[in-house]
Amino acid sequence: MVKQSFFLSDTDTFLGFPQHLNQLTNQDLIGVPKAAPYDVGYLNPPALIIPTAADDGNEVSNAKILDGANCVCLNLETLKCFEVVERQYEDLGVIFSNCIAIQPSNPAFPSHSGAVVLMGAPKGGFLEVAFVRPVNIVKALVTSSQRLLLSAYNRERKIVAQEVLPVGNLANSDSALPPNKQLKVKAEEISSITFCAFDGQFTLDNFSFCS
Repeated sequence: MVKQSFFLSDTDTFLGFPQHLNQLTNQDLIGVPKAAPYDVGYLNPPALIIPTAADDGNEVSNAKILDGANCVCLNLETLKCFEVVERQYEDLGVIFSNCIAIQPSNPAFPSHSGAVVLMGAPKGGFLEVAFVRPVNIVKALVTSSQRLLLSAYNRERKIVAQEVLPVGNLANSDSALPPNKQLKVKAEEISSITFCAFDGQFTLDNFSFCS
């Protein structure tokens, strides 16, 4: 059973970003000054960052090609802390809704591949991703304060696959599940997915998909 005693009443505070962001719309967040990154101790860029052939050495790719030529893992390290995430990866085929990038200061929400993770905001506990072209597999590493449901939908908005994180898996808890637990949905013609933690808070890392 997950310990609840260390939770603060203001979930925004324990995730490590200003409380007032919870009341802002996505449009409001665009004008919020970018906070300085937290020091996570990296001496070299995380392995997820790989230059493409078109890079001149000063820029990095937005994605990492996985084992299959049709599988992509998003490189979140190109995002700034508190950046509203919507169409930054549209050229790769994904559009996010109700999503920001954070560098969590709370050790209960550790990142996995780098300093940056995704989080549902300004509406807490919910995040949606739409695919420009249908995909067949979607995966992400999830750390959540409570039970979370990952649902995949087709073009008709019918559920075609689901996976559940049955309990919270914060790092500072006695949960049977470790933080950054991989959730995966697989079905033909996935057009969108949602993450829902039912009034909880969660972070995503290593977001990837295959067509």
